[in-house]
Amino acid sequence: MTEQLHSAVCPLCPQHCVVAEGGVGRCRARGCLGGRMTSLTYGQVAAMHVDPIEKKPLFHFYPGSSILSVGGNGCNLRCSFCQNYEISQQKVRGRDFRPAELAGVAQAENSLGICFTYSEPLVWFETVLETAALVKEAGGKTVLVTNGVIMPRYLGQLLDVIDAVNIDVKAFTDEFYRTHTGGRLSWVLRSVELLAARGIHFEVSTLVIPGLNDGSEEIRGLAKYLRDLGVPLAWHLNRYYPAYMADYPPTPEQSLRKLATVGREYLPYVYLGNLRYDAASGSGMNTLCPTCQSVVVDRRDSVRVKVVDGKCPQCSAEIWGIWQTELVPYGREASKKNKKINHSEY
Repeated sequence: MTEQLHSAVCPLCPQHCVVAEGGVGRCRARGCLGGRMTSLTYGQVAAMHVDPIEKKPLFHFYPGSSILSVGGNGCNLRCSFCQNYEISQQKVRGRDFRPAELAGVAQAENSLGICFTYSEPLVWFETVLETAALVKEAGGKTVLVTNGVIMPRYLGQLLDVIDAVNIDVKAFTDEFYRTHTGGRLSWVLRSVELLAARGIHFEVSTLVIPGLNDGSEEIRGLAKYLRDLGVPLAWHLNRYYPAYMADYPPTPEQSLRKLATVGREYLPYVYLGNLRYDAASGSGMNTLCPTCQSVVVDRRDSVRVKVVDGKCPQCSAEIWGIWQTELVPYGREASKKNKKINHSEY
């Protein structure tokens, strides 16, 4: 008699891969063993660095601090322009860590906490959930950098132990998502709306690619959507450079600056990323008071927070964000007040 092979449907993300026994899902991080879906990359760390929090990017969450950043292998999208394809679309054998060990590394590095990033942490679900819970229990902060492709039930579980999120909204058309990522826009917007409903600190990133998602009306539409969420947030418009399977030309700097102007018609905090650094202008990285336009976080050569008790020092307008400069100690020492970070690091 031939042994019957099992298969399983992965419930974690809306791709809902049907995986045969011994096979792997689209993300290559989860597979079917014994008729059940399980993590194949549990505790496997493919990349680990201590990064400025600005690199995530998070500009309104403990600016000037550093955070242990870790990533596993795999992603549930197939972006032709992926900037981290070495670990998201390929397999890198790193080192195995138990969640408690990862939490311990964050403490030893005198970090703000831990950030799950680089590839797609949502497909590393169990590792993220367990590690984040331990870091929070010890007094650290937890950050998630994600494409937002996950079922609400599981995102809700993660948000119980996550302090801040940077979520990619790659474009504002479903055609872009279907053609260039293998996903759907609605999946991502559902996650954005859950973040807003839960009151999580979150910031949004969009990689602007010439000819694909750089139309002023598309950017205007996304800006209006983000405004209409009715919660404060920051939006990072990032310059594209050719990577992986895409050979579109880099985003013209002037085009990116014009799109930022469109975004600022609707949102007070719009930033530019991946641009050549200009010490005189701050390259769109400085935080300005929406009321009087004074610089309240200066990132021209180092990160200097001028916000006082959550307010602009010039006009006393409220400035959205978490601005504590004396951070709660998590590692061996308290983080330094207004810690300086060299821009060459990010």
